[in-house]
Amino acid sequence: MNEIIDYFESLSAVKGAFLATLFTWGVTALGASLVFFFKAMNRKVFDAMLGFAGGVMVAASFWSLLAPGIEMSPGEGFVKVIPAAIGFALGAGFLFGLDKVLPHLHVNFKEEDKEGVRSPWHKSVLLTLAITLHNIPEGLAVGVLFGGVAAGFDGATIGGAVALAIGIGLQNFPEGFAVAMPLRRQGFSRWKSFNYGQLSAIVEPLAAVLGAYAVMTFQPILPYALAFAAGAMIFVVVEEVVPESQQGNHTDIATMGFIGGFILMMTLDVGLG
Repeated sequence: MNEIIDYFESLSAVKGAFLATLFTWGVTALGASLVFFFKAMNRKVFDAMLGFAGGVMVAASFWSLLAPGIEMSPGEGFVKVIPAAIGFALGAGFLFGLDKVLPHLHVNFKEEDKEGVRSPWHKSVLLTLAITLHNIPEGLAVGVLFGGVAAGFDGATIGGAVALAIGIGLQNFPEGFAVAMPLRRQGFSRWKSFNYGQLSAIVEPLAAVLGAYAVMTFQPILPYALAFAAGAMIFVVVEEVVPESQQGNHTDIATMGFIGGFILMMTLDVGLG
């Protein structure tokens, strides 16, 4: 692990963010590749993985984003938390707006439950767009952390950025599976189902590069940017991930998956960051 961190320290912030999110994209593709080996998904396992993804995202939002953002904010007392509060609200508002505008369909929901503006798009596209919404704040978060390191902010470390990328990669695995397998059940070929699954994470490297570049160019925005990513991720967890994991008859298993994901991400961030 030290060798990995040393390698990323030798890279520019933009290149490091890009490579880290190529990894998270690759794990999404790995999850989608299960469609080549299985004909159906075990609902109990899938709900556990969804819960795990939610736990990782909540832990990352605090340990990797909000806490460092507050730490590096100027001032004391209530003044110190203002950037985090503003950024968090803006991040949640941004995802709220996308959720209302972009046509999409959540995993485990029926086609008549699709959200966003009315669209004739096929269910395959709507499912892919739903997971893509998950991935925008994740890629942005990784890029912002790498940019913060390059800008020399206290509290932003390469170890923390690598830990965040690992955690996001782990929770991306079920997301790729979540798109590919339902499409396979609808009669899509294995290859087409896989392509839709991995395509949902293509936005992560793009968002990461944007986040790193923005922070390096406008350094004072870093505390706001970290909280923005956190607010967007928490919105996704509350609006999508948790409800999706509770749709079946395995709510306790999904909840324990959430706890496990939170513990793992907290351990990764504190241990490496």
